Amino acid sequence: MRLLTCLALVFIATTSLFAQTNCDRNCLKTTLDQYLNAVIKHDPAAAPLLIGFRQTENATVVKLGNGMWKSMTGLGKVQRRYLDPVSGQAAYFGIVEESGAPAIVTVRVRVENRKITEAEWVIARKGDPGLNGPAGGNVFDVDNLLKSPPPERTLSKDARMSRETMLGITNSYFDGITTHDGSIIMAFPGCVRIENGTTMTGRGGRGAAAGTVSDCTTGLETINIQNVAARRYPIVDEEAGVVMAMAVFIRRPGTATRRNMFAEWFVLENNKIRTIYAAMFYPPPEMPVPNWPPFDGNWPLPSSLTQAAPK
Repeated sequence: MRLLTCLALVFIATTSLFAQTNCDRNCLKTTLDQYLNAVIKHDPAAAPLLIGFRQTENATVVKLGNGMWKSMTGLGKVQRRYLDPVSGQAAYFGIVEESGAPAIVTVRVRVENRKITEAEWVIARKGDPGLNGPAGGNVFDVDNLLKSPPPERTLSKDARMSRETMLGITNSYFDGITTHDGSIIMAFPGCVRIENGTTMTGRGGRGAAAGTVSDCTTGLETINIQNVAARRYPIVDEEAGVVMAMAVFIRRPGTATRRNMFAEWFVLENNKIRTIYAAMFYPPPEMPVPNWPPFDGNWPLPSSLTQAAPK
């Protein structure tokens, strides 16, 4: 009898601990919304933040209460939330308002013991530095994103793909870029890529010859990308059929073209890529990115740190 009582107490304690630490889709969505609403209200105390909470905005660590906590005033007309109970992470992709001006963002949060431990923002604003630095400006088109937003959907169970399959499909895109061979990419013909709201594929898009239509697999033979570094896949939303990837485009040696640090959303169907949505920024050469563990993508180091010490 005592043994049964002890086993029952252990079961109750274990179940209670699981309930406290596990965060399902509803829990993740609620926590993400609490965080977003707290940022809009400029009130960190309104979000369930763990002591030691860390937030970056475009790879720069931001003190609690600064950055988006001061500038963000609301959510825009495109709002997508993606949830991954397996990794314990949730994210928002879409438009936000900063004092009347729109920005296109991805924000990722990690939830542990029902507290937010991390927030990572990738923010694109009109007129930010682009591939050629401040002079050229970035691509940015809120109106186009409004016309062509990510789908809002829940896939039927028989249409869902395994996590392993979804990760493999997504990674094939980056492998196609680094090998400069679009045939490696597992994508539908005509797959669309949208960066900071701007459609980069289609007639006259990257790599398209006159009178032809390009897609997300074309034009890679000459693309100025040496490596897709620091690849991470924080969120695999099996119900939505969407994978979030974060990485850094490293340029070919000797080029002055800036790197891209980005969050990309891969919309998958029937084991192929249908559409890619990206929020990205172009860090200066000396800036370490992505500034998140394992820090294997924080390239390049400034020359002052790479030069040999004087003898």
